[in-house]
Amino acid sequence: MIVVTGATGGLGGATVEHLLKRIPADRIAVSVRDAAKAQHLADRGVRVRQGSYEDPAALRDSFADAEQVLLVSGNDPAADMVSLHRNAVEAAVVAGVRRILYTSQQGALPGNPYRPSDIHLATEAILGDSGVAWTALRNGAYGPLDQVLGPWQRTGVIAQPEDGPVPYTDRADIAEATAVILAGDRFCDGPVTLTAPTAVTFDDFTEIASDLTGRTVKRIVLDDEQWVADQIAVGVPEQTARLILTWYQAARAGYFAEADPLMAELLGREPRTAAERLAAHIAA
Repeated sequence: MIVVTGATGGLGGATVEHLLKRIPADRIAVSVRDAAKAQHLADRGVRVRQGSYEDPAALRDSFADAEQVLLVSGNDPAADMVSLHRNAVEAAVVAGVRRILYTSQQGALPGNPYRPSDIHLATEAILGDSGVAWTALRNGAYGPLDQVLGPWQRTGVIAQPEDGPVPYTDRADIAEATAVILAGDRFCDGPVTLTAPTAVTFDDFTEIASDLTGRTVKRIVLDDEQWVADQIAVGVPEQTARLILTWYQAARAGYFAEADPLMAELLGREPRTAAERLAAHIAA
């Protein structure tokens, strides 16, 4: 039995879809906050259980009979995510789970200025002390490229703060690789990194976008504080803008620079590159 948390979200839901291609549905369960939102999975034979990181007792019940649990990390900036992740790990231990997989982040290293890294590091430490086998999936940045690059198709300009090389990764590839590990096709212990095959910068993106569109796309490097002010001016809360800014600071410091070959080994093919994703986005 494999239990997946966050299965009504993007990454968790995609992972369940890939699991359904590999193992019988009655070996899959999901732990979700709202069971009604997972009815489409119940209709296909997946066991749907109610549970949330805020309710340790319900979590223990939702993890019952599980050999493995995938803990999809929370992202509520207002919550004490380390404590909530601790609830989930402890519930899995009490339920007798044999392996815990956790969705961490590439570059989860001491000193990384990107603030969520501290949450992932603390959670990995909790896993290491749990006494249960564990895997931390340090996933490459997998957000939509239009969010990363801004409105360049309209403006012809990628105007963002100074950056650094990042292996921007397809969420669908991460979900498939996660399912491969969960299905037992490949065992991975401790932290492992899942990324696209190459790291690129915004300068690279301008060349890629120019080649794909046949027009000149320019790169403008914005001052950090000017970028924050611009974000606030369009309605982004200052706290959110400054959190995102720490991601740019981490990128320019090289915390996301190294692409890892593991994903290709798990998938049995090359993961989608940033250029391929951008081409598909333009075509759409």
